[in-house]
Amino acid sequence: QVQLVESGGGLMQAGGSLRLSCAASGRTVSIYAMGWFRQAPGKEREFVCAITWSGGTTRYADSGKGRFTISRDAAKNTAYLQMNSLKPEDTATYYCAVDTDYRLGAPVYALAYDYWGQGTQVTVSS
Repeated sequence: QVQLVESGGGLMQAGGSLRLSCAASGRTVSIYAMGWFRQAPGKEREFVCAITWSGGTTRYADSGKGRFTISRDAAKNTAYLQMNSLKPEDTATYYCAVDTDYRLGAPVYALAYDYWGQGTQVTVSS
């Protein structure tokens, strides 16, 4: 199994930046990709971005392109989500998740991910 712990959330004014971290532990050798998802109150969980663990190939949802950057430090078993130019609509609980199956690229759908963190709240005020 893989355990995930997110950190770095908080309250930020619109236009500001936050960096989220996701630390993995346990059977980290099984990680193929790590993704970030978010869920706002009353809305479904949505894909934000993802990265393959070995090659670092990334995918982004349109909502974050040009503003969000995902990266990983495989030696530290940690992934990061740098969020710039934050908007009030970015307010949500952000979750990291791990996919342990080999695929062609990091998946964008939540069902593909096997392990999830507990989430970290991001609130952006206008």
